[in-house]
Amino acid sequence: MASDPTAGGAPADMPVEPETDLDIPPKPESAAELQRLVEQLQAEKADLQDKQLRALAEAQNVRRRAQQDIEKERKFGVERFARDVLSVADNIGRALQALPPDLETMDPALRNVVVGMQATERELQSVLERHGVTRVEAMGKPFNADFHQAMMEIEDPTVPAGTVVQELIPGYLIAGRLLRAAMVGVSKGGPAATVASNEN
Repeated sequence: MASDPTAGGAPADMPVEPETDLDIPPKPESAAELQRLVEQLQAEKADLQDKQLRALAEAQNVRRRAQQDIEKERKFGVERFARDVLSVADNIGRALQALPPDLETMDPALRNVVVGMQATERELQSVLERHGVTRVEAMGKPFNADFHQAMMEIEDPTVPAGTVVQELIPGYLIAGRLLRAAMVGVSKGGPAATVASNEN
């Protein structure tokens, strides 16, 4: 239902004010003014197109950055949890290393416990690998400060100096990035070793 301007006791001869919010330029008087108006409108159009392109580019950049953040979180979001799980893997490995090497001479019940622990260690390593956590190969490799942390030097003239000859704690990568450096013993006394470029 249309509103009546005279409703509510307003006088009938009172004019209704037109909307004046629109920026409508006055009608040009000459061709020069018309040309100037056309140039002004073309400049405004070009400016608005430029602003639109910049806004679209910014929106695309925001989407790309958000996608990169999601991908990074997917790859590395479990990093803290994986680091905590590594201590469990270390403890299982230490327990297995402390056992006597000959399982055949053990009590059958104890042997079953050891076999179960070995299976648990294999399963834990498999789960870590499924989630992108892999061991750093250290033994027999040239020392590389990007992947190894030297804990001691071991005198051994038969091995090139700077070669990893003992792994105290294994190192791990997550999605190709270092999660924990391998703590190693490095040889000294032999000929110099060449530094490895990549440990994978």
